[in-house]
Amino acid sequence: MNNIIVKAERLTKVYNKGVGGDVFALRDVSLEIHKGELIAIMGASGSGKSTLMNILGCLDKPTEGSLFFEEKEVSKLGDKELASVRNKKIGFVFQSFNLLARTSALENVELPLIYSDKVNVTKLAKDALNLVGLADRVHHHPGELSGGQQQRVAIARALVNDPDIIFADEPTGNLDTKSSYEIITLFQKLNKEGRTIVLVTHELDIAEHAKRIIKVSDGRIVSDELNNSPRNAETELNKLVKEVKNEN
Repeated sequence: MNNIIVKAERLTKVYNKGVGGDVFALRDVSLEIHKGELIAIMGASGSGKSTLMNILGCLDKPTEGSLFFEEKEVSKLGDKELASVRNKKIGFVFQSFNLLARTSALENVELPLIYSDKVNVTKLAKDALNLVGLADRVHHHPGELSGGQQQRVAIARALVNDPDIIFADEPTGNLDTKSSYEIITLFQKLNKEGRTIVLVTHELDIAEHAKRIIKVSDGRIVSDELNNSPRNAETELNKLVKEVKNEN
């Protein structure tokens, strides 16, 4: 049985900057993402990692090359068809959380379901919040939550449609160390339950929690290696909490 969710073949993305000439954000990138993987796409700012995530996540189209999602070519689809793939198949988590400030956690998580044909929307949203440990925060607004809790709401929103894959772009970028470990612990837990997750990060210590690390530089994949000994975020979290208690 084919367990490839996403397959990219020779993706190139070019931005035309006029007088300055063409700028290549991606150059001839090929890769496969399999069901159940926990992958880190790593690179410095400007390396092309976010552009790659946007194309793999059907937020953007390549200038050249092909993208297949569950064996269906999606790189040639129109905007409306791509939006349908994203809504039904893909979950996104971003560095800035992207929550509506005047809307409760529950209502924020319900948002992706507005355009779906699913029933029991409120129950599905509550179940997703429970899954990320926020069952007691459903009626809180983002301003009443910590950064880590806001990111959990964002993860619940990404999960609520039961997507085939989750892309997380710098999900710990705005968080302190403890909250970062909490979020990575949650991603590792979700992965153990069978979720396919792609983390985009510039931080090696975050990437080392993944089972596979893809490094991007100047729009190219420069290495793609399995990580046979991924770091355990829950262990690191417990150690950090213990150290803080001892200091106090």
